[in-house]
Order: sequence, then C-alpha cells, then structure tokens
Amino acid sequence: MFKSIFCYVLTQKRVTNYYKMQRWFFLEDPKKPKYKRPKKMAEKPPEHEGKIMTQIWTFTVKAPDVGPKEKMFITGSIPALGEWDNNKVVLLDREEGTDLWCKSITIPNTCDILYRYGKCIVNEANSNAIIIRQWETHQQPRIIKETDLHPFTDTYGYCDDKHMVYSGWLTVSTLLQFKFMNNPLKLQSCLAKRLLRIKITPVKLSFGADAQVDDSSLSTDASAGPECGVLVDVSTLHDDPAICVMKPQEQFGRDYKQDDVLLINVTAPNINALAYLVDFYAYSSRAASEDPPCHVGYTYVLPNMFKSSEGALDLPVTCNVKHRPLGTVNIGYLIVNPMPEQLCDLSMSLGKFWDPTWTGLEVGHRGLGASFKTKDGDAIRENTIASLKKAAASGADLLEFDVQLSKDMVPVIYHDFYVCISMKRKREVEHTEMLEVPVKDLTLEHLQKLKVYHLLEGRNQETLFFDDELEEHQPFPTLEETLKKIDPHVGFNVELKWTMELNDGTFELNNPFDMNTYVDKVLETVLKHAGDRRIIFSCFNPDICTMVRQKQNKYPVMFLTIGITKRYQPYRDARCSSIPLAVQSAVSTEILGVVVHTEDLLRDPTQVKLATDAGLIIFCWGDDIVNKGVVKKLKDMGLHAVIYDKLDQYTTKDVKESIFLMEARESQRELMHQAALDDEASTKPSSSEHENYAVNLEDRPFFNLSARETIDDRSTVTSLESIVCDDARAEHDKDIIEPINKEDQVKDRDNLMKPYPYPCDTSKLLPKKKKRRN
Repeated sequence: MFKSIFCYVLTQKRVTNYYKMQRWFFLEDPKKPKYKRPKKMAEKPPEHEGKIMTQIWTFTVKAPDVGPKEKMFITGSIPALGEWDNNKVVLLDREEGTDLWCKSITIPNTCDILYRYGKCIVNEANSNAIIIRQWETHQQPRIIKETDLHPFTDTYGYCDDKHMVYSGWLTVSTLLQFKFMNNPLKLQSCLAKRLLRIKITPVKLSFGADAQVDDSSLSTDASAGPECGVLVDVSTLHDDPAICVMKPQEQFGRDYKQDDVLLINVTAPNINALAYLVDFYAYSSRAASEDPPCHVGYTYVLPNMFKSSEGALDLPVTCNVKHRPLGTVNIGYLIVNPMPEQLCDLSMSLGKFWDPTWTGLEVGHRGLGASFKTKDGDAIRENTIASLKKAAASGADLLEFDVQLSKDMVPVIYHDFYVCISMKRKREVEHTEMLEVPVKDLTLEHLQKLKVYHLLEGRNQETLFFDDELEEHQPFPTLEETLKKIDPHVGFNVELKWTMELNDGTFELNNPFDMNTYVDKVLETVLKHAGDRRIIFSCFNPDICTMVRQKQNKYPVMFLTIGITKRYQPYRDARCSSIPLAVQSAVSTEILGVVVHTEDLLRDPTQVKLATDAGLIIFCWGDDIVNKGVVKKLKDMGLHAVIYDKLDQYTTKDVKESIFLMEARESQRELMHQAALDDEASTKPSSSEHENYAVNLEDRPFFNLSARETIDDRSTVTSLESIVCDDARAEHDKDIIEPINKEDQVKDRDNLMKPYPYPCDTSKLLPKKKKRRN
C-alpha cells in the first residue's frame, strides 16, 4: 500500500517537472528569433525601490539674542550638514522682523539625523574664516527620526527642557588677553581716588601717505571695530556674576576699582596687524548720574611689544588735553594661538559636563601618593606606571599626575621642575656630588637612561628607591605610554606643570618653554591617544587654564589654587590667593570648576557652597588628608572628588572599582538586555500570526491533498526574469501569459503517462543546444 502511494507520488512529481520543462521551452514560437531581455532588467533592484529616499526639510530655530555681527548656523551628522566639521557649518537665514532663523536642506529618509545649532561670525575679508562664537553642547544632540514627516521649530539652547550652550574655541583667530590686577595704575594725586573706567580699542595699523587718524575711542557706537572678526569682551572678577561673565565691551569700557581684577579679551584673525588704544575715563565730581565720563588719558600697545606668549608691559599714560604724562600703567598680556592641527569638532563637548551621580570620587595623588614625603618600606615611586596601576587596582576613580616637556618636546610625567644627576670630582673615586638640572634641559633618552635622583635624594645624599631593574617603576614615563598602559575605565586628572611667579618676584623655573608650544604638545597627545577615557585638565596657573580652554572644546578644565596657607609661599597672581577669587576666575574663563586646598576648606567649609552655587565642580587636595576619617569628612561636605595619598590604605570604598568601570558594565548590561528583548520580539510571532500560519498551512497544496488539483489552474511558466523580479513584476507577467486550457493539459498528461521503454532517453525530450539536469 505505502509502496504504491510512494510510486504514484514519485511519478506525479516527474510528470509535473517534465510538464513544466515543456511549457518553458515551447511557450514562444520557435520560428521567431528569441527576444533577449536587456541585462538591466535582470539586475537586482535597489534595496529601497519605490521609497522616497530624500526630502526637503526646513530647519527653523528661535534665537532672540543674536549680536549684530553674528549669524546662526546648523551642523549635523550628514554631509549636507557638514558632518560636525566647524569649517562646513550651514548658515541660516533670518526671517525679517522676527527671531526665527531658517534653512531648507535636502536630507535622507533612510536614517536618523543628529544636529546642533550655534552662533558664528563670518569674516568679511575671508568668507571661509568662520569664528564659532557659541554652540549647543547637550550630551545627546537634537534628532530627526527616520519616521518624522513634518518640520518643527526649535528654541536655541533648549533641548529636552535643558539649557546648555558653550562658547566656541579658537579655530582661525587668536586671543589676546589684557590683565589689569595688583593695582597697576600709578596716576597723579588728582586722579588717584577717582573712579576710573578702562577701555581697549583695536586700531588697524596703517603707515605712509594713506595713514589716517583713528578716533574710534570717542565713537558712540559700542560695536564699532576696525574690521569684521575683531571682538572685544570684558570681565571683572566680582561676586556679581553679571560682571564676572565675559560680555561685549561697552561704549566707555568697564569700571576699575582698587584691588579689582579686570580682564579684556581681544579676538582677531591677526593680532599683529592691530595696535591697541587703551583709554582711561573718569567721572567729574560735579557730573549728574546720567552724564557720561570724561576722557582723561590714553596709551598705546603696539604688536612689537609682545615678546612671548605671556608677559607684562609698563607704559606711560598721556593726558588727553595737554598731552603730558599722567602716570604709568602695568598691563599683563596673554596670547593664545589656535592649535596647529585642528583635532576638535562640533560632535560633542565635555567641557562643562558633570554627571550628578559623580560625587565623592577618589583620586590617586601622583598615583599611589607622594613617595618622597614618607620613608615607608612598601612605598612605590610616585608618578610611575607601577604607582598608577596600583592606585587603579585599589579603586581610584581618577589618577592625578603632573606633565612636563623634555628637551625634545615629549610630554613626560614628573612632578618637580629639577632632577639631580650624580657626578664625580676629578681625582676622586668614591665621593660624588649632585647636580640639579631642569627637566626641560634633558631629552627623553637622557631622562630614561641616565641615573637621576629626586631632589630630596640629591640634597640628603640618600637613595630611597632601589628599583632600577623594574621597568614600570622607572620615572619619566611618557604621557602617551601612560594613556595606553593604564585601564581605560580609570579617568585621568592631568595637571599641567607650569612655573609660577612667587610673591617675592622670583619664579619656580626660569626660561621655560613658550606657553603655546607646551600646551599644544600636551593637548595633541591627549586628543590623539585618550580615546574614550575621562580626562580633566588642571593647573595652578590661571593663564594655562585659559589657554587649554580656548584651544580645545572636548575636555573640561579645573583651576588649582593653594588659597590662604602658611605651608606654601603664596603666588603673585591675585587669582590664586583665595577660593572666592578662584571661583570668580573659573566663572570668567568658563571652565568646569576649581581644585582647592584642604587646609582652606577645613578652616571654612562654607566655601564649598560658594563654588557649587556658582555652578562649579569642586575638588580638594592637601597634606591634611592623613586618614580615612578626613576623607569621609571631606566627602560629607559635598565635594565632588578628593585627591589624596595612600589611596590603597585610606579608601572608603566597599568595592574597589572605578565608578566609570561600573557605569560601563551597567551600560553593557542594559544594551545586552535591550538586544535580547528586541531579538525575542522579532522571533516570537504574535497570536494573530499563529492563527494566520495555521490557516496558510491548510491552503498549501502539499499539505492539503484535495487542493492539489488547483495547481493546474495556475501558470507554470518559469524564466530567469520571473526568478529575479519582484512580486509586482511577477503579477504583471501572470496577466500577460495566455491562460492554458484545462482539457489540453489533461490530454497532455494522459499522453505523457503512456509507457516508455526503460530507461527513458530523456535527451530526445530536451533541446540539443540547451541541456539541463532536473
């Protein structure tokens, strides 16, 4: 019985296949030349055929506070929006009489589109020179989803009800900062006690017969400038944030009082093509409150007076009326050039980002601690790969270390400005002397191969470490090596080690590198090799903080200060003298926060609130952190991080892991869980799908024997075209093919079932030129 059924099914299958072959060969008239369909029709159609691939999207943003020289721009993740390149931003057009800025752009419909808005200034002399004035820095950019169909209006700076904008960084311009502090004015007695105003006006230099007298200092147009792209902003370090934040200079400048710190920033494409007119105004004792101040004196700063990236100038103040000397003024200056290689874009910025859950972080000071302040037998040499690894394994969230440059411009990790090298006197065999040499005067090869000693070892004639054979215990690892060898989930607090002027006029290190060169080398190494590691820059020198902030837009910067203390000799820069001034300087420079001395905080814990109320992040450091109790006390004050020695002994963590490692692990778990849910949803059919599937089984002839007869009613034509074409094309071909009469099909089948001699010579049934195997 089963054998008979099997033979019948096999025979039916052979008959059906042969019948299909006949239909395929004899569909067309063999006398007519065969039509060859173009190859293009046989090609696979595009993946999105029939779908609109692009659309025109009108970007609209409401921006009420746009300066007279400023324009709104948009940047984004697609080529039409510049792919985050600051040189390829798309300028928006302002609707006349409104605060709306618009632009219609063709965007793809096949992916989500990320974008941000910003403000810029286009130099009229060079339209390719775009100065990024301000831009949105939300961690998640704005998004147009693939399913969005209708444009909408955005509000500049606000995304998901959060306001976050950040000033731009230097790309094509140079920043020249003038500093008035430490009571720089020495004027005649009649002006000594009067309230003065100071204003700086850039003046375009011109020589020869075409020279013209510039009277812009007396202009009533506060926005007047010698050329487009020249900006003047001013800030006064004060408790009032309204004057502490950098703002455009007013018509008569800014008030200057005794002990004030006044900062004036001039941003220009070429600072050497300008002179700088410094005007002094004073209010008359008989003037009404609405009367303008009187112009009492002036001086000029010429570009050839700038000898390096930083310095100070003593200049005469000339009377405006009698043109006689009124006194002198001491003006400090700082020049910040853009980086030679642009390594930043508009895709993301961490400059002002701090997660609210990051509180009480533990930071390993120089790795596992300052090793030359203790004679513990198990101490590891500070600022070495071994010390940093040990601190990371002990649960450090961040590792703090100091970076200097070797003579051949390689960033190396070392704290002190000097090292000791042993030398022998002539005709003496055993006795040696220690020669103190600046780190900057030795190449990387000298630092790593010569036998060098710490200053304490050299001065005390005592060797504290005998680890010459241990590679990772050697001093002077490079910054690049450190970035590659330490666990990437541990953050770095990179302290830029720069010489400071002490209050007695001496410097910690004489004749350093040029400040721009030093900062460029450190930033280049970090931007190229840091990857996804959390990086924070810090420095005791506020000018370095300004420079790092202006040269890049990716990583945050914090201002280190010693505050009021008797342990260390104070610095001459007033911004370093107290926590309030440090906070004001950080607000003015628009950096992340401050790193204050623990001694200052333990004396007055309310200063923590002073920093947090200003919107700043606050760390602390100091020798007072000598046990777990102090660490816990500082955390309870609300500090965001504590930098201390012996982290392996004083840590208060139950789980010795970096918070960034824990976040990465949790984020990975969430991604895996979401992927599992998506996979389950895609593979598990719904109840309705189950029902449809059961119905379809009954409709299929190979499951329903009674339905097999209906196969004869369908076209059995097979061709290469029908194999590769889509469903729509197949339906079209069905309509073109002439239906086959059922009676003819039955007759063909009966004739086919007549007995053949076995084995059948199937070659007679197939065309000779086209042989195929079934």
